[in-house]
Amino acid sequence: MKLIEAIIKPFRLDQVREALSASGVQGMTVSEVRGFGRQPGSSEVYRGAEHALNLVPKLKIEAVVEDEDALRVAEAIAQAAHTGTSGDGKIFISTIQGAVRIRTGELNETAL
Repeated sequence: MKLIEAIIKPFRLDQVREALSASGVQGMTVSEVRGFGRQPGSSEVYRGAEHALNLVPKLKIEAVVEDEDALRVAEAIAQAAHTGTSGDGKIFISTIQGAVRIRTGELNETAL
């Protein structure tokens, strides 16, 4: 099993969710995150003072898939999240040792 973690622009969530559904992914987790990379931050005026916002808001999507589906799912995310501008995000693929569905006790791939 593989864990797909994607950091994307927030407004691309619907496209990525649709791409994951079309790829057969049955579940995902979405978290609001902030970070920085090559994309520059911005500044904001608050109570008359300018503040640098060095951490850019993003969404982190996590999905666990079977090994043979990992690259196909990652490519689907990349296509759906792509805008062609700086800050489109990153996708990470990690190996998962095991999984348990709490409700039924199913293990590993059957728990997905």
